[in-house]
Parts: sequence; structure tokens; C-alpha cells
Amino acid sequence: MLPIIVVLISFVSYPSLAQPTESTTSDSLSSERVKLLNGEVLVVLSDLPDGVTGVEGHIYIAAPPKKVWEVVTDYDNHKKFVPNVMDSGTISDNGIEKVIFEKGKSGMLFFKKTVNIKMKVWGEVPRHLFFEQITGEFKVYHGEWILVENQQGAGTFLTYKADVKPDFFAPRFAVKNVQKRDCPLMMSAMKKQAESLLSLQLKKE
Repeated sequence: MLPIIVVLISFVSYPSLAQPTESTTSDSLSSERVKLLNGEVLVVLSDLPDGVTGVEGHIYIAAPPKKVWEVVTDYDNHKKFVPNVMDSGTISDNGIEKVIFEKGKSGMLFFKKTVNIKMKVWGEVPRHLFFEQITGEFKVYHGEWILVENQQGAGTFLTYKADVKPDFFAPRFAVKNVQKRDCPLMMSAMKKQAESLLSLQLKKE
């Protein structure tokens, strides 16, 4: 979602943040959540087969899933609050699946690239959102956003996962370095926007 493009753009890397819930022990999950509740952004990168990079990002947002969902799916305005997104918008919406576009730029040193991508997004409001490239500058680009309500408070654990492989030359080390830098920026932008909108809403009420 991207917002998605921010990480996308970052040279196309892949999401493989903290271990998936299914394969994470209760102790490690508890430790991870403590870090998230303390304001940390957790990001883990991995080398996948066929030159694909995995990236997974986690963050805690002090806003309910519904509000976080609104921000993640606010495609027409990602360009206003997501770092490195130059343009974004909704192309079509049939009520079940949307087609969106995003344009962004990122890179390090001599490795710089402007990325254009068109994606389809679908999912279960407000818990699970999937995205997949239709056309663009990636050989592989698909992933998901997962929103889990904090049972001990009015907040949301937001997870971003993606598998990415650019359709242009980008050294593995560059992809991973940019992803390591840009993924936290994207996740933090989602957090800031959701919490700001919630604060404004509460003031009006």
C-alpha cells in the first residue's frame, strides 16, 4: 500500500521483518511487543531466492485499527505525508478491489531511481490488506499490511511485509541499505498521520 511505494521505491527490497506470528514464540513475541509499545520500529531484511529481498516492518500506533486503515488506504494523499512519495492516487474502485498508482524516488550515493508502479489492493477491513504490482518497474512486488488491535489498550500493531525484486540494476547491498533506512520512515509516517487524525477527531467531539 502502499505507502507501499516508499519501501518499494527504496530500491525495491523485500519485507521480512520480525518473524511472522505463526513462527514466533510467545516469549519473543512478547519481547517484540514491549519494544513496539516503547516506541521502537522493528525492521528485518532477508535474502530470498531468485534475487528477491524480503522486508518486514512493525510499529505500534496509538489509534484504533479503523483509523490506521484509513491512513494506509488513503492513496490519494500518500504523496502528502509519506516520505519519498512524489505522486499517488486511486485509478479505479469496484468495491472489492482498487487499482492505485504511486511514484517515488529514493536511493543512496550513486544509486538513485524514480519508480512508477500500478498496483491492485484488496483485503478485509480493517485487518488485512494485500497489494500486488500490475505494471511497474519491479519483477516482483507484492505483500500485505496486517493490523492487530492491542487488547490491552486503544492502539494497533501495524505490520508491513513485502517481497520485492527490481526490474532494473540495483546491487543487493544498496537495496538492503535503502530499505533499512526507508522502511522505518514509512512506518513512522503512518503512525504520525493516524495519531494526528485521531487527535483532531477527538478535539471535534
